[in-house]
Amino acid sequence: MRGMTMLVVDDEPGVRSALKGVLEDEGFQVFTAASGEEGLEQIEKIKPDVVLLDVLMPAGIDGIETLRRIKASGSDTAVIMISGYGTTDMAVTAMELGALDFVGKPLSVDRILIRLNQALDKKRLQAENILLKKERDERYQMIGESAVMHELAARIQQVAPTNSRVLIMGENGTGKELVACAIYRNSKRSDQPFIQVNCAAIPGELIESELFGHEKGAFTGAVAGTQGKFQQADGGTILLDEIGDMSLTTQSKVLRVLEEQEFTRIGGVKIIRVDVRVIAATNKDLNAEVREGRFREDLFYRLNVIPIYVPPLRERTEDIPLLAAHFMATFCRENGKREKKISQEAMSLLQAYEWCGNVRELRNLIERLAIMAPADLIEASDLPGNLAEHPAHTSPLMLKEARAQFESQFILQALQRNDWNISETARQLGIERTNLHRKIRQYNIGRED
Repeated sequence: MRGMTMLVVDDEPGVRSALKGVLEDEGFQVFTAASGEEGLEQIEKIKPDVVLLDVLMPAGIDGIETLRRIKASGSDTAVIMISGYGTTDMAVTAMELGALDFVGKPLSVDRILIRLNQALDKKRLQAENILLKKERDERYQMIGESAVMHELAARIQQVAPTNSRVLIMGENGTGKELVACAIYRNSKRSDQPFIQVNCAAIPGELIESELFGHEKGAFTGAVAGTQGKFQQADGGTILLDEIGDMSLTTQSKVLRVLEEQEFTRIGGVKIIRVDVRVIAATNKDLNAEVREGRFREDLFYRLNVIPIYVPPLRERTEDIPLLAAHFMATFCRENGKREKKISQEAMSLLQAYEWCGNVRELRNLIERLAIMAPADLIEASDLPGNLAEHPAHTSPLMLKEARAQFESQFILQALQRNDWNISETARQLGIERTNLHRKIRQYNIGRED
């Protein structure tokens, strides 16, 4: 509690003085006010963590009206009402207006301190929830201004408010989990559980127990009964990630849940009914898996109500500068580094690379550069050599030529824009003047008469 700010609003000087002394002994910073009007002024000025507010004050507005105005102002200050003449109706009114508690006089110091601790715990929890929500939103933020990303965002907004099942398809590292989270956050179930299951990460002999739970003694080591993920997700949403890796036996049981919204635990006989929205994700071609007999056709059609395709990074290279800048700012902040920038030459290499690992691979590289790159400007020489060795749809020679043509044209346009001022052009390009002179000679760039 130390360092927390308290405001005591009471018309009796003796009460103010007594509470101030007790609360300061407990480590609070205590302010006082003799009326509701003075209390409102103090709240606006000092923004206390908790207010102890007398109900009946002869001069000016009473405690109930003061409480009403505190809450109407949007203040999140916790308010505890105190009164020697309180009635049940008065207490009910105060609680309906948002008071944390209603304490009668003579005041019990122990009760006051207990309620203060509860109020501060509640405020801390609210602050932590706000921070966690902010961190979660940043973590699951979808970044991109390309046409395919605008199309993806529009599809998410269209499907999110419904209860329809969604099948998200895309290569590893493209952000299928982000799409699922975006659907959940924009759905009518966003205040209910969101349970994620990576079907590829759970051994085949444990996946059914993980999904449906088990009863005590159902198998060796089952010393207690447990809830499965479907039961945990009741009322909310479940993400079955990498569902293409699920065994045929488990697929049949998942199919029953989709059809009937019910199941039994392993070793149990009781039917458990649930209301769960299912989102599935896979990096496999499920049509091919069905043809090969590795995936049930009826389950595929049950899951594939609304298909969503997440494009690989090579299909939206124009988003790479935005993604790289976002990751760089994030990792520099998290690691206490000054924010680094990426030179145009280095960015050209990033945009020409194949990115077999997609956004995840880019994210990992930027994290490494944020921590290990020695200078604030990341040059092409700071990048791993393989970035120029594995072009997306062409040979290394063709990539080298294309990059040279791009760089030559880019430098020429910058020089023309700056009326061939070498110093200003070098500054804008983020390179040394000597490096610019070298590239002008390398690409035989000259003024046109």
